[in-house]
Amino acid sequence: MRARLDSIDWAILKELQADGSITNVELARRVGLSAPPCLRRVRALESAGIIKSYRAVLDPNALGYEIVCFAMVQLATQGKAELASFKDEIRRWPAVRECWTLSGDIDFILKCVAANLGDFQTLVADLTALPNVRNVRTALTLDLVKDEPLVPIEDAELRENTE
Repeated sequence: MRARLDSIDWAILKELQADGSITNVELARRVGLSAPPCLRRVRALESAGIIKSYRAVLDPNALGYEIVCFAMVQLATQGKAELASFKDEIRRWPAVRECWTLSGDIDFILKCVAANLGDFQTLVADLTALPNVRNVRTALTLDLVKDEPLVPIEDAELRENTE
């Protein structure tokens, strides 16, 4: 069930999604509240599970990860136990930064990082060697064109206000 949010809640979410390190005082100023009620709203959004966490966005190149790639994985069988086993294994791999289940011919898409081509080749070999993996296709990224947070706040707010 979707939460019902007012315009101030949406403004808070927009500001926090853009900069999770903003102080409560600055956040309150930007959304037109005093600090205490702003903090109460943020805590309520956290308690409701709408705000899941806060994190810093790091530059992988600056930290020695020159390669970002996507791996499309097709399993040989998609039984409940086989899917759970693959998910559990992938959760343990530090190089896998995101893993999504998909519909269609591909069962999973993984966003991965590697320090260099040798590490990338090892990652692909290890992934291919996992039990129940039928096929792995990879694509190396060339350039990041767009990197936005997952929720388009303006569209979400507009949809909620028209329902």
